[in-house]
Amino acid sequence: MRIKRVAAVAAVAALALGLTACGGDDGEGTGTASKSFTAGSTMEKLNKAQKIKIGTKFDQPGFGQKGLSGKPEGFDVEVAKIIVKELGIPADKIEWVEAPSKVREDVIVNGTVDLVAATYTINDKRKERIAFAGPYYEAGQNIMVKKADTAITGPDSFKDGTKKVCSVTGSTPAEEIKKYVKDVGSQLVLFDTYDKCRDALKGGQVDAVTTDNVILLGYIAKDEASFKLAGSNFTKEPYGIGVKKEDADFRSFINDTLDKAVADGSWKKAWDDTAGKFGAELGSAPTVNRY
Repeated sequence: MRIKRVAAVAAVAALALGLTACGGDDGEGTGTASKSFTAGSTMEKLNKAQKIKIGTKFDQPGFGQKGLSGKPEGFDVEVAKIIVKELGIPADKIEWVEAPSKVREDVIVNGTVDLVAATYTINDKRKERIAFAGPYYEAGQNIMVKKADTAITGPDSFKDGTKKVCSVTGSTPAEEIKKYVKDVGSQLVLFDTYDKCRDALKGGQVDAVTTDNVILLGYIAKDEASFKLAGSNFTKEPYGIGVKKEDADFRSFINDTLDKAVADGSWKKAWDDTAGKFGAELGSAPTVNRY
């Protein structure tokens, strides 16, 4: 009888271990492969493959910047991980692909990545090629200058034609600042990453850098002795998750996941653990646009 009881206990323990292995937990190496999705959907394909490619930026403090681990870290990255967890894929099965502003639509259309989370402002021009879930955050464009600069106080300071401002090719801020510069050819300097703009400002090749306030606050937090913001935000930039234009089901799934993340607190935790450390305000969750 004792032998039978021991065998029964062992069987129950084995079953429990098996269930744990299938269900997983919140760790980097675990997921929930047993989740069920509509046959043929992107969600089902990704869940069955148990891997996903995500485009993000590698040079955005607080949103997507390569850390000591060699992997990107930040709010965009954590929001993407929330989506991946809902797909039932372990976080360590994410392949992070660098997606600078000028190639974000391309990597979606070409299928290089499954989605893009990269301080990606939702606008109608981009919607001609891809679709957006979200927004999950609203930023605002601002200007970063050297700490001692008193001449630049906002975008109108570029109208005299004497000051150079740096931004990134293919970005919304680069297009917006053109409304304020007197001579685009001589005043607007474009690079492929904001790190290069920051270096050009520090080295005196340009007088300012312009992009979204939360990105600039990340740079300032890392070098308060060198930089500051000049003036207030002068645009509204709703950040979305980019997916293929025709994939309405995947977009709806991501929108549902974002709503759930706001409700269960994981959206706020993602902010507090990343960009929130730089002093930027999270504000209220924006309403997702289910177009």
